[in-house]
Amino acid sequence: MSNKPATILQLSVIVSALGFFVDVYDLLLFAIIRKASLGDLGLTPGLIVTEGERLISIQMIGMLLGGIFFGVIGDKKGRLSVLFGSILLYSIANILNGMVTSIPQYMVLRFIAGFGLAGELGAGLTLVSEQLPKEKRSLAAGLIAGFGVLGAVFAFFIKQYFDWRTCFYIGGGMGLLLLVLRVQVFESSLFKGVKESTVERGNFWMFFNDKQRFIKYLQCVLIGLPVWYIIGILVTFSDQFGKAFGIEGIDPGKAIMSLYLGVGLGDVAVGWLSERLKSRKKTYFIFLRLTMALVVLFFLQHGTSTQFYWICFALGFGAGFNVVYLTMGVEQFGTNLRASAAISIPNMVRGSLPLIILLFQGLRTAFGDYLTGAWVTGVILFLLAEIAAWFMDETYGKDLDFLEK
Repeated sequence: MSNKPATILQLSVIVSALGFFVDVYDLLLFAIIRKASLGDLGLTPGLIVTEGERLISIQMIGMLLGGIFFGVIGDKKGRLSVLFGSILLYSIANILNGMVTSIPQYMVLRFIAGFGLAGELGAGLTLVSEQLPKEKRSLAAGLIAGFGVLGAVFAFFIKQYFDWRTCFYIGGGMGLLLLVLRVQVFESSLFKGVKESTVERGNFWMFFNDKQRFIKYLQCVLIGLPVWYIIGILVTFSDQFGKAFGIEGIDPGKAIMSLYLGVGLGDVAVGWLSERLKSRKKTYFIFLRLTMALVVLFFLQHGTSTQFYWICFALGFGAGFNVVYLTMGVEQFGTNLRASAAISIPNMVRGSLPLIILLFQGLRTAFGDYLTGAWVTGVILFLLAEIAAWFMDETYGKDLDFLEK
């Protein structure tokens, strides 16, 4: 009996890491094959940019709504219910994505895929965090996220050898294989205890009917916005930025791969530093300010494509602070709302990308300059994150056996 908990715990961490790997592969695949797929569907270069922005926005709206839905399911039915449901939905959707013949079909299926993808990460982190000793949560989250983001790197290499439609089939197939491993993972004992009680679970509106709880929720969302500014603006449309810097031949897929190699290392470094400093907030501020400096470097570059990719890698390392907002989303809220928070918060951040894109579009129109619109967008988002983080409570080592009332 003494060995059983360790075995279960080890399996849950490994399976969560593999799950996030597939999640990131499917999440970033469209950004990587955007130009190839839209070009194959007959779009002109100009439409590839505008329709690409629209499709990414639709995918992220799906994630936002899916985050709310699967969060509620996670608190009402269990963490494992989310993992099975979300994996099945996004796997089937991605297989169907490989069969699209028109932009409207693409839009519908990217929405469904985004909706399904919303449940994977938050449910996995909630499950692992509730099973692990409180002193080890940071390291586990860092390892899960660090390995998981390599899914973007895998997607880039798959794209080099396969047609874009086959890339979607591979993503869907990996998700279905993951379901087999999920069968062997056990439910959280903390959730089982709450499920047997009469306490209200999974009421999403509880985030809004209490001022302090709403502020905590909003803060958790705001501190993650710079990550998706970097991913969704600077790197996804890196070919456009390369032209603005006078650098020809930038491949968005390679830029995304470079970024996520950095994110993988950054996630592990953030998890390790959180344990050393015994503080989420200190770690967050160190990496947030490092990332600010790297964004400045991004806009000052006028070098080669090689230098551009190295800066993307460095930006990814700095953006490893995403582990902090993911972990704090788990730790800030009681067991009866924890899955709702942990699943919806990262998807609120991801789902904010359409608003970030609209802000970027408005600013670049107002200033009449692509680069000025982009860096002003960044200033606004980093400022919001800095203010939100400053007033957040420290959650390192927090006991998770508590309820929201």
